[in-house]
Amino acid sequence: MPMGPRWFEGWRLLAILTSILVALSLWIAGMRQFEVDGVRMVIRFTARTSLLLFCLAFSASALAQFWPNAWTRWQRRNRRALGVGFAASHAIHAAAIGCFALMDPTGYAAATSAASYVFGGIGYAFIIAMTATSFDRTAAALGARAWRTLHLVGGYYLLVQFTVSFGKRIPEMPLYALFLIPLIAVFGLRMIAMASRRTPRAIEAR
Repeated sequence: MPMGPRWFEGWRLLAILTSILVALSLWIAGMRQFEVDGVRMVIRFTARTSLLLFCLAFSASALAQFWPNAWTRWQRRNRRALGVGFAASHAIHAAAIGCFALMDPTGYAAATSAASYVFGGIGYAFIIAMTATSFDRTAAALGARAWRTLHLVGGYYLLVQFTVSFGKRIPEMPLYALFLIPLIAVFGLRMIAMASRRTPRAIEAR
């Protein structure tokens, strides 16, 4: 069993991830005396932790399908906690952006645009809706089909948004291209998994 004992699962896993994210964010901001530079470092840090947790959650089913082993079974079993952990990371990200806006309105205005408000707002709306329906009671109230549609559409929207957000920085910082690798891999895995699930059905229909 990877990742230590069985207690490193479910909501305990979420609590550990959230505690680590909060502690590291405070430490990073504290290194710069909680000034603007430190806040901007937290924004960059949480953008990357959100990317990691999103990819782990969104790739869980496909990885378990193609490479069933202890790690991928753990990942699929805990994809809900990983997904809510992603939401926690992005909540810290939003809080840091809010602090940046308050501490340096001029710098914040230069770093944002109307498009970032619109598309970022849609992204956060999906995150809130997906997080709210990540619990048994709310998922059951929504219904299986609506739940699947919400999480599928929201997941792909966020994948595209991450791709655009990191991709647009490549001309200035070419190393940002590395962040696109896991996103492309997750998309490819999901497409292949979807195709492989449809193929047997097509054969049976003949």
